Amino acid sequence: MTDLRRVDAFIDSHLDASLDELAKLVAIPSVGAQNRGLGECAALVSELLRARGFTVLVLASGGAPVVFAERGGRSARTLLFYNHYDVQPAEPLELWESEPFTLTRRGGSVYGRGISDDKGHITSRLLALDALLDADGELPCRVKFLIEGEEETSSVHLHDFIVREKSRLAADACMWEFGGVDHREVPLQYCGLRGICYVELSVETASTDVHSGMGGSIIDNAAWRLTWALAHVKGADGRVRIPGFYDAVRPPTARDLELLAALPEVADEYRERWGVKRFLRDLTGGVELRTAEVFEPTCTICGLTSGYQGPGSKTVLPARASAKVDFRLVPDQTPSTVVSALRAHLDAGGFSDVRIELLGGEPPARTDPDDPFVDLVCRTAEPIYGMPMQKTPMVGGSGPNHPFVHVLGLPVAGAGIGHPGTLAHAPNENARLDLYVKHAKHVARVLTEFARK
Repeated sequence: MTDLRRVDAFIDSHLDASLDELAKLVAIPSVGAQNRGLGECAALVSELLRARGFTVLVLASGGAPVVFAERGGRSARTLLFYNHYDVQPAEPLELWESEPFTLTRRGGSVYGRGISDDKGHITSRLLALDALLDADGELPCRVKFLIEGEEETSSVHLHDFIVREKSRLAADACMWEFGGVDHREVPLQYCGLRGICYVELSVETASTDVHSGMGGSIIDNAAWRLTWALAHVKGADGRVRIPGFYDAVRPPTARDLELLAALPEVADEYRERWGVKRFLRDLTGGVELRTAEVFEPTCTICGLTSGYQGPGSKTVLPARASAKVDFRLVPDQTPSTVVSALRAHLDAGGFSDVRIELLGGEPPARTDPDDPFVDLVCRTAEPIYGMPMQKTPMVGGSGPNHPFVHVLGLPVAGAGIGHPGTLAHAPNENARLDLYVKHAKHVARVLTEFARK
């Protein structure tokens, strides 16, 4: 039997050493969107895993390298950890209170790009493994890691990589990259992820910008052209106008609604966190708001670019305009279906000149909320957090869990260091040290319990 008191003491006493490793990871600007530092970061991740006695392979994926690691344990059961070493861009830099690629400790938190998403999850999990090895000299079960470098750019090569490496990645269950507590300090278990289809729409109406007085009444304005096309895609009522867009949407089950009903009211917390006065369709809260949040697909303009936007005025007719748009997808929608339907809809509406570039996409996927592995991860949280994890059937965000569920056939459960103020993807991204420690202790218990099954 593993002495969990010794495990916990080791984690407490080795926090600083773990943060030193995290600082080294944060110092590498492994920004996927900018193709920076990916190989260097993969090499450091490999080094950290080899230091724990793992057999490590750095494998080609068609894009950023994938780090695969494996170490045996007492039990023949195998737990696969999925993480990623790439991060979001740090911009806007002026909004950071400290250097984004320098781990900075302030109060009870550490700050830096990638600390929560996802480098802190990697090192916290390694701290758990260190504690188990210190206590027993071996791991409770076989452990595998798949740590990729394209999660922040929609993991465009991961599906095919998993299909190709299916036998190497064989396991009994998968521990997902993230998790955390809500505004009540209750740890949450997300049992599914929405998919995403991310596109750039662009149009060009002239070879160069034109004086607005000379061209305004005789030449197509690219900015107007694009905004009309966008209005053709989504109406003021919030509904996506693409024919058939909602046909594949699978409604929540009675069990899903039961889990959503058990969750706390979030309307006031969202209003305070995001500074909003109302929700779409005048939703007020309750199960209706929580259902819309995760079980409805979306179409979001993430950015618009055209013409002159500097200080003062410049009378110009823009020749080019572009917009980045994401569609969040729910079961059983797929990115390929959305892209083809979008193209047909724009063409039918007279917008065949609007180009579509698919920047990334992945389908949604879910694990049964009552799967035994999900129950195990929820139950083993109680000694650490004072309560088991509370299940929620879906989360609004997206991730590449589809091939883990549908190719590898694994139940997927998450746990992690996140909290409502973690600011992942934003300036001043951070992790609370108490949650970093709690996650390590939770992972140690997950592995110990998992090995007994």
